[in-house]
Amino acid sequence: MSDAEKGAAKGTMISLEKVRKSFTRGREQLDVLAGLDLKIEEGSFDALMGPSGSGKSTLLNLIAGLDQPTSGKVIIGGADIGSMNEGQRAGWRASNIGFVFQTYNLMPVLTAVENVELPLLLAKLPAAERRKRAEIALRAVGLEDRAGHLPSQLSGGQEQRVTIARAIVTDPKIIVADEPTGDLDRTSADEILKLLEKLNTEFGKTIVMVTHDPAAAERAKVVHRLDKGVLAN
Repeated sequence: MSDAEKGAAKGTMISLEKVRKSFTRGREQLDVLAGLDLKIEEGSFDALMGPSGSGKSTLLNLIAGLDQPTSGKVIIGGADIGSMNEGQRAGWRASNIGFVFQTYNLMPVLTAVENVELPLLLAKLPAAERRKRAEIALRAVGLEDRAGHLPSQLSGGQEQRVTIARAIVTDPKIIVADEPTGDLDRTSADEILKLLEKLNTEFGKTIVMVTHDPAAAERAKVVHRLDKGVLAN
């Protein structure tokens, strides 16, 4: 199959239809997303940009199944996750989503390989298989030689690599990244962005990244700009 045919064979991975998200603060209703429509293709690398309060993180949380829309449909990989209850969404997230945040959220008392293993504890795998998969994930991010190090023994860039290894250890379809380079210097940030590009181009992961950094957004294939809960482009 040619590259063109492969591209044509891929469909829509993420589809949001007339999605609204509102929060109640006292007697006031705050509308964060206002009837938003969005489509992201399978295997794409999309960035979400916009000023603070524009709804970027809220949108990412809906895509990741961490929250439900007030109204509208959120269809991810053919699954209507907006209509799932919390237990159903939790099971769906474990199989389909890898998370990368600005704060690394690593357990300080666990080694790098033990931190990467954590998502696999829900998979009922033998301990030896969990360790093997965690080591493979660390190798994919270039940290196999740091497997036995604690987070305090790693640089910020290395900690974020461990976070990415943890995100991919379950082989998810989608990686959601919320300001993944926000706490890093330019050199470390560029290394993380190159790694995300590799996961997208070589491993076919669909990536959705919230960022304020224009240099990070340039790595994406598509950039969506939000303003006051609607897409500006």
